[in-house]
Amino acid sequence: MSVAFTKEEDSESAAADLPDRPISPHPNLVTAKGLAQLDDELAKARAAYSAAQASGDVNADRTAMARATRDLRYYGARRASAQLVEPDPALDTVQFGRAVTFEREDGRRQTYAIVGEDEADPAGGSVSYISPLARALLGKRVGDLADVNGAEVEVMSIV
Repeated sequence: MSVAFTKEEDSESAAADLPDRPISPHPNLVTAKGLAQLDDELAKARAAYSAAQASGDVNADRTAMARATRDLRYYGARRASAQLVEPDPALDTVQFGRAVTFEREDGRRQTYAIVGEDEADPAGGSVSYISPLARALLGKRVGDLADVNGAEVEVMSIV
């Protein structure tokens, strides 16, 4: 058979086969802010899907449709499994949804809020509750020591 009669996969059709975004096996704990972020991302995915459908010719931009469909599946699943967790104000321990300031052995102080996986942003001052840092600090009180990556840190404040 001549090559002229075979359809080679172009970049547009390859992009249409985007793999699903991986969904964590951990419980989908979220703060109120994280739940709002999931709602916002789900609304954006719905809008992108509608826009891709409205373009008329789905084959014209299969990449946009594939991306919108993938994001719609991901954020729909994350929103459906979201478990809103509010910190208990009666507890004086590091817990989900609270910010903790700690001091490293070299004197550096750092503050991170412990949040859900989708809302974690270490550069922005938040880490996922499943991160090694959060796991080392959860349940600690002011003055407690924790081992973080082989180094000792001291909890200075909890907000």
